[in-house]
Amino acid sequence: MVEFKKISEFPKGTLYQQLVDAYSFDPNCQIAWDEMWKEYDHFFYENLDSIADKYAFVTVVDGIAVGHITWDPRNRPDSVSIGHNCILSEWKGRGYGKIQLMEAVRRIKEYNVKKIIVTTNEMMLPAQKNYESVGFIKVSERMNKETPFAGNDIDYEMVLESKC
Repeated sequence: MVEFKKISEFPKGTLYQQLVDAYSFDPNCQIAWDEMWKEYDHFFYENLDSIADKYAFVTVVDGIAVGHITWDPRNRPDSVSIGHNCILSEWKGRGYGKIQLMEAVRRIKEYNVKKIIVTTNEMMLPAQKNYESVGFIKVSERMNKETPFAGNDIDYEMVLESKC
């Protein structure tokens, strides 16, 4: 059974550990992004009520936390940007990433925004396929100067119909 739980139901460090695991296929990821992941985890756990439990969730399968997704609502009503979206390595390839993304899209649509934005990179072919499978359209590709090992950054958008 798949459930979506509040970040506050998990100990500090959960988001960080999930990112470490999800990107463990390439050690360059942790080398390049480790400090950012720690700051991200710290930020969400320092802002549980005002941000984390409103704009993120942890995906749980049969009682096991298998991933999480976050989003940034600050540009509403024009857009909402998906932040980190990860599934633990041993749970990848079973459809949980798509289920998690579809739930986030469902929640974001409730804000009545014009579009949802997300960025991934060339290295993350499964993420590209996941975004496309739920209706995101590739809108641009740009050089990634900070972490060239990951390839170009790829920007996706999902344009939403207005409820007005």
